[in-house]
Amino acid sequence: MKENIIIRELKEHWPFSLGASLVAGLLIILISFLGGDIIPLVGNLFEIFHPAHVLFSAAATSAIYYKYRKSVIGAIFVGVIGAIFIGSLSDVFLPWIAGNIFSLQTSFHLPIFESPLKILAVGLIGALVGIYAGLFKLNHSLHVFLSVFASLFYLLAFSVALNTWKIIAMSLIVFFAVYLPCCISDIVFPLWFVKKK
Repeated sequence: MKENIIIRELKEHWPFSLGASLVAGLLIILISFLGGDIIPLVGNLFEIFHPAHVLFSAAATSAIYYKYRKSVIGAIFVGVIGAIFIGSLSDVFLPWIAGNIFSLQTSFHLPIFESPLKILAVGLIGALVGIYAGLFKLNHSLHVFLSVFASLFYLLAFSVALNTWKIIAMSLIVFFAVYLPCCISDIVFPLWFVKKK
């Protein structure tokens, strides 16, 4: 039963993830063509979007866990760990690896090591929101949206050479960096810890 839910959710989520990734890339290209120099701003934007991504990821993950198993401690643990670990995977590790594969000369920057209290605090707040407010669909949609921009801003802020084609390539990198990790974080990860069907 869990496997059917997971497969169905993955099928339903790929169009939104791909669309958000392409829109984000086109928005960056449009700003560049209009003369807005977005590159100096994106480092600051990443530092906003990554914690926001962790917040909504923890809310979505803990909400789905708590829906099937009424354990506050368990939901907090699963929500915080899933949000930080998988959020770092989609916002930092995968863009960093893919950026270097595509010769973007991407440098490594991991917020949980540089601002651990901030990242843990937003994860905890998000988990509590997920437990007591629920709102899985809203939290999951915001999680995917924020993750798209966090991954794209990471690539823009920590890569060297950029042009229109590389930004389009970044959009595809962002899709793959966001799609599976976000669905795993919000759906697969919490259901893995739920023992009953």
